[in-house]
Amino acid sequence: MKSLGPVLTVVAALLALWYAAAVVMNAQWTYDQAERAGTEVTLSELLADTMTQRRPKLPAPHQVLSELKKTVIDTKVTSKRSLVYQASITLGATLTGFLTGTLLGIALAVAVVRSRVMELSVTPWAIISQTIPIVALAPMIVVLSSRIGIEGRLIPKTVIAAYLSYFPVFVSMVKGLRSPDAMQLDLLRTYGAAPGQVFRKLRLPASLPYFFAAMKISMAASLVGVIVAELPTGAVQGLGSRLLIGSQNGQPLMIWAALVVASALGAGLILMVGLLERLLGRMMGVRA
Repeated sequence: MKSLGPVLTVVAALLALWYAAAVVMNAQWTYDQAERAGTEVTLSELLADTMTQRRPKLPAPHQVLSELKKTVIDTKVTSKRSLVYQASITLGATLTGFLTGTLLGIALAVAVVRSRVMELSVTPWAIISQTIPIVALAPMIVVLSSRIGIEGRLIPKTVIAAYLSYFPVFVSMVKGLRSPDAMQLDLLRTYGAAPGQVFRKLRLPASLPYFFAAMKISMAASLVGVIVAELPTGAVQGLGSRLLIGSQNGQPLMIWAALVVASALGAGLILMVGLLERLLGRMMGVRA
């Protein structure tokens, strides 16, 4: 319980700053309305109005919570207006892209560690691939997939998520597979271990801490990639579509509610990776 004290203090401070920022950013509309009506605005009226505007520049926390209640709890999960339904669409594409990118990153890392030729040929291109802005690449992938006859929006989103997620896994796995020192490698060779045995019994276990650290980054990158991919497609499903619709229709509450759900989804996915890491660590006899 003592550990909750600092956390709650930070949360309270952030909420106070949020409310203060909402008053400052929304005050101009209140003053403009009062000027048109030829009236004066008292402090209490200012505070009340900035907290209840229908289309505020910055919604207050309680307004965002009210929108979340309406779109998460009060709306049926099967409805397209439900953020739970929209989050499930984004989640499916995120996990598909994450798994694809993770497998690709592991395969490239193993190839690079075991082959000098692969290292010289693959690593520079892997680094260069990450210099392309995703906001420029996403529309190209969407258009290209439609041109070659790929129907549906799952594959473009999966490709973009995999593109963002493979690189952290690739770099971390290369570092992890090469982390055993020369003494450990020489010891296994002294025992007559084959290269495959060295890989399974030494290199692979040594790479796990690096691997799970990279998975957390890759999971977050996959989620961001899917949401970004949903924007240029004019998608009608997914959290990206709610952000797009809210922006086009001037609905800041919709945008903020979708952002909160996306953040919660990302936190849940990273927590899931952490739990998987702890579970695997216990199976391998790692002490917490």
